[in-house]
Amino acid sequence: SASIREIGVLQPLLVRQLADGSYQLIAGERRWRAAQRAGLTTVPAVVKTTDDMSSVEQALVENLHRQDLAPLEEAGAYQQLIDDFSLTHDDVAKRVGKSRSSITNSLRLLALPAAIQAFLADGRLSAGHAKALLGTPDRAFQEQLARRAATEGWSVRSIEEAIRDRGGDAPTPVVKPGKTGDDPDTGGTVTKLPPAGLLELEGQISEYLSTRVNVKMNSNKKGSVTIEFAGLDDLERLYYLMMGAGPVE
Repeated sequence: SASIREIGVLQPLLVRQLADGSYQLIAGERRWRAAQRAGLTTVPAVVKTTDDMSSVEQALVENLHRQDLAPLEEAGAYQQLIDDFSLTHDDVAKRVGKSRSSITNSLRLLALPAAIQAFLADGRLSAGHAKALLGTPDRAFQEQLARRAATEGWSVRSIEEAIRDRGGDAPTPVVKPGKTGDDPDTGGTVTKLPPAGLLELEGQISEYLSTRVNVKMNSNKKGSVTIEFAGLDDLERLYYLMMGAGPVE
């Protein structure tokens, strides 16, 4: 935004005129937001005459060229094309120049539990981790593995091995990365996953408070709950939310 403040927006935004006379942004959202941060009141724009489908496609194509595009953003854009315009996975693949399988795999991320999507959104899990978690249909088990991976730095392969080694409904031994010598077959330290009920409760609290929550419990069933906040405003929001009074936004 500093360079934009000095020299302005070099590449025009793309907009289209709506029936009420206002304009809708088609492409260039990042440049527009940077101009806002720079305090600019006017920016160059090219008015395009396009239908709704073309508008969405143009915006999606520009979005897909962003190096920092998050996996869930990409999946959400594909889902928007499917929902709004009744497209198949093949149709979307042709429009964005990707394989059908890549579109399908991306969309599967949207089926993951909210807690796992939160790990994806904040960068604690990669798209590779998320796709590995889809190797089991058990959503509770997915969340157990996701929380271990996010907090202990598991690799994608560690998740895949945990799913492969689970075997029926038996308790799942999981290898903790970076540890050696305790298990002759894996070379890692074997630990049991936290109780599913505890992780489920942790996930519910996290979802209700819209922030990261970590619940720890020892063998005597005593423990602690850690709640993260992003600043004083966020702390105040959490206070009112937990007290059940006042503003929560």
